[in-house]
Amino acid sequence: MATEGQSEYESILCVKPEVNVYRIPPRASNRAIRAADWKLDAPDWTGRMRVTARGKVAYVKLEDKISGELFAQAPVEEYPGIAVETVSDSSRYFVLRIQDDNGRSAFIGIGFGDRGDAFDFNVALQDHFKWVKQEDEFSKQAQAPDITPKLDLGFKEGQTITLNIGQSKKKDRSRPQSSGGFGLLPPPPGGKLAPPPSSRSTNHNTQQQQPPAGGSDTGCLLDLDSSNSNSADPFNPTTTTTTASSDLWGDFDSVTPK
Repeated sequence: MATEGQSEYESILCVKPEVNVYRIPPRASNRAIRAADWKLDAPDWTGRMRVTARGKVAYVKLEDKISGELFAQAPVEEYPGIAVETVSDSSRYFVLRIQDDNGRSAFIGIGFGDRGDAFDFNVALQDHFKWVKQEDEFSKQAQAPDITPKLDLGFKEGQTITLNIGQSKKKDRSRPQSSGGFGLLPPPPGGKLAPPPSSRSTNHNTQQQQPPAGGSDTGCLLDLDSSNSNSADPFNPTTTTTTASSDLWGDFDSVTPK
């Protein structure tokens, strides 16, 4: 992968003016690497660090501060990975796997005096490989056939569309309706509202049913007179027959000659 990127354009990702290089002991087991095991007060080399990229591969280059001569470089094909590792006890120190032109490799320790420089170095590698991952996804999508159904928004044969331009709808200015569906009448000119018709008719019927105050005694007297007349002259069939017969003989008497 590094051989294919030799002819590609090289871009600079990050430059730090000072970095310390430490010779680290061989890793005895799989336990985490600790910077406290290094001789931090006596670095083996101090120089400049430059991080570049050619294609998908990043390179961590250690160069002389004055002449720019290359001291060592570490090709990085993935991050995090074996080419660049962090230590367990500090965020300012890393382990690099450097390689020469013959393919031989070795592990060294590097450290920054400023925590911000270490942060920039970490972010530069993360951004580069994030871009590499996106490029891989785009290339896979371009090579894979698109099996999703496409949406056809074109007009069918014989299909037409009508556009009404310059015609606006008139606003409905009708009176607002109440919740019951009946319109509200405007108030009378005098400002007083008439009572509902149902209440007026009820009051009128109530007034007709009540007798006048002065005629109550008269009605009682008339009832007494009628009761007396009925008690004094009860119905007698004998009396009625006698009266009818006397009237009959009276008719004959009127016919007799004088």
